[in-house]
Amino acid sequence: MADPHNDTVFGMILRGEIPADLVYEDDLAVAFRDIAPQAEVHVLVIPRRHIRSLAHAVENDQPLLGHLLNVCAVVAAREGVADSGYRVVTNIGEDGGQSVDHLHFHVLGGRRMNWPPG
Repeated sequence: MADPHNDTVFGMILRGEIPADLVYEDDLAVAFRDIAPQAEVHVLVIPRRHIRSLAHAVENDQPLLGHLLNVCAVVAAREGVADSGYRVVTNIGEDGGQSVDHLHFHVLGGRRMNWPPG
């Protein structure tokens, strides 16, 4: 069940208030296509439970965090980029580029990723 107090855009997606192009969902997580993709494959993986960012996760969140990373791998396989390679990124805080205060992982693939990132 989505947190009624999560006023982020991801909270609205989880509550069904705004649409999203879902590619995966289970009891703990949801994955959907980014509306401003930075690669051919750009899917966001979020927990159903509101955690502001990785910096706000606590020790009891370890099973959920592991599950979210596994979902990233499942999404990469479903999107056809598991064999060619993909990147998983989470941004933390303003300087880290976090734009939504709800933990989320970007699964990016379908093109060569450069290093260092921007």
